[in-house]
Amino acid sequence: MTKTKIVVAGPRGKMGSEALRMIEKEERFDLVACVDRKYDGMKVKDIPSLPAIDAPIYEDMEQCFQNVSPDVLIDLTTPEVGYKHTKLALQYNVRPVVGTTGFTNDQLAELESIADEKGIGVIIAPNFAIGAVLMMQFSKWAAKYFPDVEIIERHHDQKLDAPSGTAVKTAQLIQEVRTSKTQGHPNETETISGARGADIDGMKIHSMRLPGLVAHQEVMFGSNGETLTIKHDSINRESFMTGVKLSVEKVQQLNVLVYGLENIME
Repeated sequence: MTKTKIVVAGPRGKMGSEALRMIEKEERFDLVACVDRKYDGMKVKDIPSLPAIDAPIYEDMEQCFQNVSPDVLIDLTTPEVGYKHTKLALQYNVRPVVGTTGFTNDQLAELESIADEKGIGVIIAPNFAIGAVLMMQFSKWAAKYFPDVEIIERHHDQKLDAPSGTAVKTAQLIQEVRTSKTQGHPNETETISGARGADIDGMKIHSMRLPGLVAHQEVMFGSNGETLTIKHDSINRESFMTGVKLSVEKVQQLNVLVYGLENIME
């Protein structure tokens, strides 16, 4: 059986370490290296709290690609680092699976152009939880009938970007079916700046950051005499691994950039 050779960037993060455990359990996957800002030359098994996998750690992504020739990069770092890693992976014909949110539209357009030119698959997913993807799709469907909507997303207090990529992606999906409108009273005034949240096409997005949370989102619709709330909760980071595994399998069949897990789900 030919195994998929995988490099993980960000192995010591909460998502990264969970990805290592997923790879360890999956007989069709082989972790060939990790890229981390520390521990160059050590093995994954040498790092406390990480699985006992005999794979080397590199600080330099380019050196890693040159030495191990992986099939897939799983990047679970930060927007700035993830963007650089994804461009480099494409240069080396490595297929990226990226769970880092916060890319700009210009960055996504550039990565899409490179992927098209080289004919290499890329998957960038604001959320790898299957339930979260369904929540976004259900919200898009509901928005056809409930154009007044607000999004409330709650995450752990170490998350760097706000609003979350999932919230932004949800709003973008709703935009596809919703007539643009400004919600609330036309003379509404914020007595404290930001009280009404971020604004995308008249929709409001509210971000909460608290210890004890993982990833949670509510999409609340309102109409005459009724409300509809579509909610998803990730209780732990294992919830994201089904989508990561699916993406690793699917990205090898693609020759374009795909943004959003819903685009590879049947």
